[in-house]
Amino acid sequence: MVRYGELSTKGKNRKQFIQQLARNVRAALQAHPNVKVSAMRDRMHLILNGENGQEIIDKLQYVFGIQSFSPAVKVEKDLDTIYAQSVALVQKVYQPGQSFKVNARRSDHEFELDTFALNREVGYHVIQAIPDIKVQMKQPDVELRVEVRLDAAYLSVETIKGAGGLPVGTSGRGMLMLSGGIDSPVAGYLAMKRGVEIEAVHFYSPPYTSEQALNKAKDLTVKLTPYVGNIQFITVPFTEIQEEIKAHIPSGYLMTVTRRFMMRLTDKIREERKGLAIINGESLGQVASQTLESMTAINAVTNTPVIRPVVTMDKNEIIEIAERIDTFDLAVMPFEDCCTIFAPPAPKTKPRLDKAEEYEKRLDIEALVQRAFDGMQVESISSTDSFLNAQPKEFEDLL
Repeated sequence: MVRYGELSTKGKNRKQFIQQLARNVRAALQAHPNVKVSAMRDRMHLILNGENGQEIIDKLQYVFGIQSFSPAVKVEKDLDTIYAQSVALVQKVYQPGQSFKVNARRSDHEFELDTFALNREVGYHVIQAIPDIKVQMKQPDVELRVEVRLDAAYLSVETIKGAGGLPVGTSGRGMLMLSGGIDSPVAGYLAMKRGVEIEAVHFYSPPYTSEQALNKAKDLTVKLTPYVGNIQFITVPFTEIQEEIKAHIPSGYLMTVTRRFMMRLTDKIREERKGLAIINGESLGQVASQTLESMTAINAVTNTPVIRPVVTMDKNEIIEIAERIDTFDLAVMPFEDCCTIFAPPAPKTKPRLDKAEEYEKRLDIEALVQRAFDGMQVESISSTDSFLNAQPKEFEDLL
């Protein structure tokens, strides 16, 4: 039994949010074809039909839009059956000295007992069967939920916290600028939690960046797929652009102009793939390219909304989330990326937009962007994929 949480506030749009959540649940459980998903206005029910319940529980915890869920027993709306099954459930989990309460809910208002009477009568039968059990209304050890609905009664003694947020896909599509660091995967995770479907855009500069660095970015994407099923990973060749920037742009503006090209390309990809926003992992003041002055100079190349989910977080806050979603250990592996290989010794922390634009006149911006765009590659990444682990044994030994 799945509870929606924030979706209950969506008014006339609620149906669309629930339908999207149902699609996401089916995608998360595609390896379990026998599970039947039934999404109603205030609850979703998953009938397991013999599938492994623990595997279903493990996967549901990643699905955004779910407030909580409970393994439940479906029984007939017969009082004797409800009493007997309630006692059996509590007996299964009860430990001597524990407390309990009954939390009844009745959406079938034709049922013979109201909510108050259900709490009283079910609780009475549990106490009769387990005389030593204690009744405790606040924070009991065992909470027996009894929900009487139109089709049946549902009983449960375990409530598992869900991922919360909104179903991925209800807030449109955004292009995540995914490097290989700590911040951008966290930004992608937080964007998905607000319902954004992400596509990962990664800039790749061989021979300056290695195949291992590319595979690291793909494996970071793998870590985000349990929340959505699969993610489109877009590799953009960036070598020519970086070499041209290095050859023609003053050292202090290398990073600013590089990021402006990345933003142009990401925006062009967004337009081609019908996205609505650009997402990145910028955190204010963390590095030279993430001051307000730098952000202003970089953002000037696009009118597309740029979402920065971690912009106000300090590094420890970002690391805490990265550890929770299991991207941290991958992110700190020492592979180079496009933002570090040509990093100047003293980048401008307060670049001027007019100077950046003046320096860029030395480059054929349109041709460079178009060639990189034409060379991009798109692949679908799922939670079963692995890239760094697929390297030859000598690379495994290096790790």
